[in-house]
Amino acid sequence: MYIQLKEKIGYGLGDAASSMFWKVFSMYLLFFYTDVFGLDAAVVGTMFLITRIWDSFFDPVVGVMADRTQSKWGKFRPYLLWIAIPFGLIGVITFYTPDFGQTGKLIYAYITYSLMMMIYSLINVPYASLLGVMSSDTRDRNALSSYRMVFAFGGSLVALWGIEPLVKNFGNGTMVSSSGWVWAMVVFSLVAVLLFWGCFYLTKERVKPVVEKAASLKDDIKDLFANKPWWILSVAAIAALVFNSIRDGAAVYYFKYYVSDGVVGQDSYSLWSATLSLTTLYLVIGQASNIIGVVLATPLANRFGKKQVFFTANVLAASLSILFYFLDRTNVGAMLLLQCIISICAGSVFPLLWSMYADIADFSEWRNGRRATGLIFSSSSMAQKFGWTIGGAATGWLLASFGFKANVVQSTSSLEGIKYMLSFLPAAGAAIAVIIIFFYPLHEQKVAEVSTALASRNGTTTQD
Repeated sequence: MYIQLKEKIGYGLGDAASSMFWKVFSMYLLFFYTDVFGLDAAVVGTMFLITRIWDSFFDPVVGVMADRTQSKWGKFRPYLLWIAIPFGLIGVITFYTPDFGQTGKLIYAYITYSLMMMIYSLINVPYASLLGVMSSDTRDRNALSSYRMVFAFGGSLVALWGIEPLVKNFGNGTMVSSSGWVWAMVVFSLVAVLLFWGCFYLTKERVKPVVEKAASLKDDIKDLFANKPWWILSVAAIAALVFNSIRDGAAVYYFKYYVSDGVVGQDSYSLWSATLSLTTLYLVIGQASNIIGVVLATPLANRFGKKQVFFTANVLAASLSILFYFLDRTNVGAMLLLQCIISICAGSVFPLLWSMYADIADFSEWRNGRRATGLIFSSSSMAQKFGWTIGGAATGWLLASFGFKANVVQSTSSLEGIKYMLSFLPAAGAAIAVIIIFFYPLHEQKVAEVSTALASRNGTTTQD
């Protein structure tokens, strides 16, 4: 089967939409809650843990529901049409600062952030699952995953490039304006809705189960828990995402309080005729480098195998992250260079994850005679959120434990802790991913054998 360029681009649009929001959440939401909303970092860390754990368990519910959805548009595509507008609306509400006291604000944050993550699941789990039914060919899946991640990092790049200028434009030149954040998110919400609808119209579901065999939810979950490759990949994914989450969440604090030492205007860099904050430059370079990693992922995986590329990328990311600890605050060039190389490594990992989950869905069907694409892909979203949950909560708690206080010059212990959060602490997550993925059994030859067996079992597995 050959997926045309238009459809690959269409599939990518979906992740461009969700990634714009996800990147703002991962890079700026903790900062928003501490420096704009006015909550304590430890309180926010606990909120992230509680809300994200609940939301992570909500993902499989969405996956099961999507697997059982029947419509003229398929199982997964309808959610892109139905949930796009609620996604945009809740995104704006999440970044609204009500005129409440501390308790009222905390309750508001719990409710709106929980709703945002649930809506994110309702659209992103079916979107991710769509990859498993657009094609059964592993090279198509590698290509679709790469297109998805190129657009994902492209959407993230747009978000990171635009968020500070938009907030400052709507907020009278400051990043701590509550109205600036609301109107900036209005802009992103409108774009996201259009992108989700574009993904809906440009994609098609083709792969059908080889054997239409009725299965209970209990059977599906039993099959999932007995799936060794799923367990291994999920744990490795959680560890890799902890690496990214801690580094991403600490970056804004690193440049505001360590590099600039809290001096307004010092965290800036002139690029041609534009003046960018170092935070923006650092994050934009990271996203651009992620795209390079995504582009390299498919040819590298086709040549060396997905497992080997995943393993090597995490080894390099862990090793290079440690070097961040030893950088002086004036050594901005080295910071940006390391960010570039580390982000290339991290970027190559994400498309491999989604393609490997599609292989696991095939493996499960081959072994059990039932296809539960939505459940398996929802587990990938669950692993992603567990990684961000652990990393996000740890970031808030670590800041508090190091003595961080918002909008003041930081203590020596606080600055030392922020340095650890860009170096040794995330590196530990990548190192765990390296150890776990070593035991992953679905090498390229095994995947090919499974695909051939499924094809021969019923003559054809696709519908053009």
